[in-house]
Amino acid sequence: MNKNLYDVLGISRSATDAEVKSAYRKLARKYHPDLNKDDKNAAEKFKEVSCAYEILGDKEKRQKYDNNEIDAEGKPTGFGAGFGQGGFEGNPFGGGTYRTYTSTGGNPFGDGGGFDFSSLFGDDIMSQFTGGRRSGGGFGFHAPQKGQDAAYTMDVGFLEAATGAEKSINLNGKNIQVKIPAGTTDGQTLRLKGLGYAGVQGGANGDALITVKVGTHPYFKTEGKNVLLDLPISIKEAVMGAKITVPTLTGKVKVSVPPYSSSGEKLRLKGKGIVQGKTSGDEIITLKIMAPQKQDKALEEALSHVTDTAVRTF
Repeated sequence: MNKNLYDVLGISRSATDAEVKSAYRKLARKYHPDLNKDDKNAAEKFKEVSCAYEILGDKEKRQKYDNNEIDAEGKPTGFGAGFGQGGFEGNPFGGGTYRTYTSTGGNPFGDGGGFDFSSLFGDDIMSQFTGGRRSGGGFGFHAPQKGQDAAYTMDVGFLEAATGAEKSINLNGKNIQVKIPAGTTDGQTLRLKGLGYAGVQGGANGDALITVKVGTHPYFKTEGKNVLLDLPISIKEAVMGAKITVPTLTGKVKVSVPPYSSSGEKLRLKGKGIVQGKTSGDEIITLKIMAPQKQDKALEEALSHVTDTAVRTF
């Protein structure tokens, strides 16, 4: 093949790696033998495109080609080109630079006319060629393929998710320490790079995807980075005011309930919410006035002399 490889793929010498790959995929689909069974030239064109990508799709080979260190067939351009190791000795697709294309019978694409290109295009692309199945056959082209992702679930306590923690999980027989970021929410997925299933043909490992299930808390809830707390107070505390000890994510603090507070009123503790980086949420306390559970004659007598000033709007 004495053609310019860039012309074969229809790209310029300044094309990016992504542009090279995109051009190759378009042409490979165009000349795919399964789509051109009645066109003998398509098979040759397909091999020509594949061989061009074999060099231009590899950074090291592309650099050598650009520097005229190898020709369009991948042969060294200096003394000894075509002889011994690295040469092709009559078979332009065997040994040396190119991967081996194996054929069965007189049809270079196998008895069924198909071949496995799922490793290049993925199952979604292959379904366009084979109706949702991988085509078998003798024309095998095996590229590195990333391993599959592995899915796991992990139970995490409310406080662990809110403040951040490290938890151990067994992945494929290994105990791995997983960092739970502060503010992790129920159903959130954590990705651990390279801890999934092994790759194929030297491809990278897949990732481990861990879905976090956050437990509930007896009195805390979250709203973004804010922590919510309902605080029961007595009628006396609501009317007279009071100092009450309340829990936070980092310990207990005292808050002042103003006199004549109403049920549903909110108090804000700045910075006592979820801390993420240099920012933090607040703790929002909602007052809930609770009537006595037992009859209190003195309270009833006192309230009977109180003027009802409540304003109701319906």
